[in-house]
Amino acid sequence: MQVTAESQFIGLGVAGNFAGHLEQAGEASDFVAVLVRDTSAPKALFPCYVPTHVGPLGHFPFSSDTILLPSSAASEAEKVQIEPEVALWCDLVYQGTQVVAIIPRAFAAYNDCSIRRPHANKISEKKNWGSASKGLAANLLPLSGFSVGCELDDYRIACYLERAGELIAYGIDSAALDYSYFHGKLLDWAIDKFNHQQDEGPAEHMQGLLAQAGYPSQALISIGATRYTPFGESHFLKPGDTACVVVYPGSRYREADIREAIRARQFRPDISALLQHVTLSPM
Repeated sequence: MQVTAESQFIGLGVAGNFAGHLEQAGEASDFVAVLVRDTSAPKALFPCYVPTHVGPLGHFPFSSDTILLPSSAASEAEKVQIEPEVALWCDLVYQGTQVVAIIPRAFAAYNDCSIRRPHANKISEKKNWGSASKGLAANLLPLSGFSVGCELDDYRIACYLERAGELIAYGIDSAALDYSYFHGKLLDWAIDKFNHQQDEGPAEHMQGLLAQAGYPSQALISIGATRYTPFGESHFLKPGDTACVVVYPGSRYREADIREAIRARQFRPDISALLQHVTLSPM
């Protein structure tokens, strides 16, 4: 399947669903005032693409082969990092305007590429600066369900930066099962956020965004970024880099196999690979 600008969907992300990521990204302080019943729970559902939105969120940001850095990144005024994630392609079921079910149909490697703006008012202000500001692998893998024992349970998330011919670990290779909220627990949490999340602090009013998008029947939901390696935490994207996020079955491949596949640019059908050449957006 292809995810294009003609597809009727809303693009969303889950903030704080992997222990330690927000602290590494310098974003933990944004959520100090966000009240959660469970301290391990994600902090918010945030938009990165809302069809018909009159602001930046209305730009289709997804690319399977390119990251266009904002022109301000040339002077390092804007620091941009890879955020390696799994994304779920989901059906949304409504009762009136309320979301009553989320049905994941497929999953893929995803780069929730983000600008580090410490004083941004909303999470979304760091997420969509135009075309090719996000990454979604072309190879979406089918899901027959999203409960214990599903296909995704066997998968891991690897992230590398290819710079000057060197392949450097950027994210800590992690199992999908390491997400704080997963399976039905994550879906129940997301349904609650769709219906009740308000415009508070860094979060936005989800019912209002769904209305703007025309209550779409599908959603692309990235379910949280993994932790960085020390290199990834302190290094930012430059023109000429290649950002690599690979979602692969851990029972069939080792990290060494994934590094070799990246170097060879050859991936088996059971791997969702996202390799994006980094370039500077024209002024």
